[in-house]
Amino acid sequence: MSRFFAQHFAALRDALRRLFATPLNTLLSLVVIGSALALPSAGWVMLDNLRALTGSASGVQQISLFMTLDASRKDLGEIEARLRQDQIGAWRFVSREEALKHLKATEGMAEIIASLPKNPLPDAFVVEPSDTGPEALERLAKSFSEWPKVAHVQLDSAWVRRFDALLRIGKLSVSLLAALFAGALVAVTFNTIRLQILAQSAEVEVARLIGATDAFIRRPFLYFGALQGLLGGLFAALLVALAGQLLAAPVGELIALYGGNFVLRQLSPENITTLCGIGAALGWLGAQLSVAIHLRRL
Repeated sequence: MSRFFAQHFAALRDALRRLFATPLNTLLSLVVIGSALALPSAGWVMLDNLRALTGSASGVQQISLFMTLDASRKDLGEIEARLRQDQIGAWRFVSREEALKHLKATEGMAEIIASLPKNPLPDAFVVEPSDTGPEALERLAKSFSEWPKVAHVQLDSAWVRRFDALLRIGKLSVSLLAALFAGALVAVTFNTIRLQILAQSAEVEVARLIGATDAFIRRPFLYFGALQGLLGGLFAALLVALAGQLLAAPVGELIALYGGNFVLRQLSPENITTLCGIGAALGWLGAQLSVAIHLRRL
């Protein structure tokens, strides 16, 4: 077992030596790999921010239940009990007095409200379901409309469906882009390892003459590809984080102009780990393909 780990440690050390032996080539390769990984990663982050931003906007993916004007405290209590029992998500009660207060605060509405003989607004419940899919929201809205003393249920289902379709198109586009750049990353690693094998063909032949196995010869090249992909993933995470920092202030100012408050989401530690793992796996795959083809020709 100790011999096994010693061989892998030696291969890893050899791969690191090759990486740092040609710093300019390594840097250029990391730029190419990092860019290939950064573009689809930035796309996923953008979609995640778009979903969060739209979900935080007032009235979006919410269902409003407006009660009848003659609804009693008992009726309101029954609706509250149903909402707690069903555990469909977050909800809050908006009394008719609170709704009237908010309406009075609206510009130009104070005089109109003052001229009314009584409060015309009903009590209401605002529900934010945990399942925000279009079908789930429509099922909930239909169910709410059948509850007693519920006069009207408000849900912009057409907008929700349009937004869901937009997100699905975005996800498909980013997935296709990711597949395209994954192929490019494998090709870059494939060519890099091919050049290394050709440059070290004499060393490979000598190693075979003294009894080195194919697994022993392949191992440093595989580690090189995996390390190159791993570092490319870190570089991609750095690019996405830098872009996020540059955009955070302008996006915050834009949202503030519309009366909102939104903090741009960044890559989480789990996302960075996944990105580095994908880079390492693609680098290993490119190296494996290159080694399998070109070592046979030596």
